[in-house]
Amino acid sequence: MPAKPQEREYRMMAQPLAAPKVDIDIDIKPDDGGEEQRRNRFDSPKFVEGYATTFEDPYVLWEDPEDGWKYIEVMHEGCMEGADTSDVIFLYDHEGRVYARNRNHTLFLEPDGHGLYVAADLSRTTLAGEMYEDIKAGMVDRMSWAFTVAEEDVEEDEAAKVTTFHIRRIKRVYDVSCVSRPADPNTFISARRVIDGAIEKRKLREAQQAERELARRRRELALRAKAMAIG
Repeated sequence: MPAKPQEREYRMMAQPLAAPKVDIDIDIKPDDGGEEQRRNRFDSPKFVEGYATTFEDPYVLWEDPEDGWKYIEVMHEGCMEGADTSDVIFLYDHEGRVYARNRNHTLFLEPDGHGLYVAADLSRTTLAGEMYEDIKAGMVDRMSWAFTVAEEDVEEDEAAKVTTFHIRRIKRVYDVSCVSRPADPNTFISARRVIDGAIEKRKLREAQQAERELARRRRELALRAKAMAIG
């Protein structure tokens, strides 16, 4: 099933979004070159961080309650290479007010060995500060992101009843959002494009296989009837 680059997709991550307990005056750590760098990238009193996605970490998008068929997705390391991240915004549930934006340097995104790391400065406006307090209190503690796919492979294992989507390249990232609760994969927009397309393809294949089996049985019965008539 080819990717549809114009269709925006959403993914809820189990990785938490959190307000780290960081003292911006003293909490520093060495970078790869041995230089001391502040963990708080913005030197902000209202700073949150998390991962929009993880790499090489398969997760279940959906499991069909009727036949137990699983749909799994893997974001592969390197999928962010060449992705358009020129104007990514930080939202709540993918809509409404903008709380941070990388274009004005209040939002930071960087792929690392674990996944797509996200940090946001929520100190610039009153409402952004209120969102920070919600995150700090644990009222909002998960992250989601909106993106389009540039390249993917689909692998099917009929014996195990598993379809795996390998995301090789992301075309564009639109937003990262703080969200209040995990999505219901049966109804949430997060997985509908990939799931609906895969189910449609699989059902068509199963129907074709059933038609071929029915035709084979009819031929077999016809041959038996003919043999009995001759005998």
